[in-house]
Amino acid sequence: MPERPIRLFGDPVLKTISAPVEQVDDGVRALVDDLLDSVRIPGRAGVAAAQIGVNVRAFSYNIEGEVGYILNPVIVEVSGEPELVDEGCLSVPGLWHPTPRHPFARVRGIDLDGNEIELEGTGLMAQALQHETDHLDGILYLDRLEKPQRRLAMKQVRESDWF
Repeated sequence: MPERPIRLFGDPVLKTISAPVEQVDDGVRALVDDLLDSVRIPGRAGVAAAQIGVNVRAFSYNIEGEVGYILNPVIVEVSGEPELVDEGCLSVPGLWHPTPRHPFARVRGIDLDGNEIELEGTGLMAQALQHETDHLDGILYLDRLEKPQRRLAMKQVRESDWF
């Protein structure tokens, strides 16, 4: 499957809370294939289903060469004081802003066989787990920025050639 086009800031699907996967069927399997193909493109750390226009709780990740996916992820643990880390988003191309993220995160969900799985990590993995789970809750990283930074980011969005 080819990678799917990424939805950009302003698309309503990005602000919609995603529905849980109720049953793993051929459609969900195809979605996971598309998510994996979409995240394998160099420079991508994660792709949420909402970013390819599907309102389902699923995302893929590509962190330090480890590529995978999770269905129905829920953050079950974060730890450490939030730190400002430079963050960008495929749905807000070309912009990077200091975003508060916990240095450790753990999510729990299922795989295509319905088995419970957990993903956890620090650094980029912790950031990706929080970022992608946010997407499934209709939250963009811009929503997490401190007020002055958010004002600057929104100005940059309005001035961008893609908006």
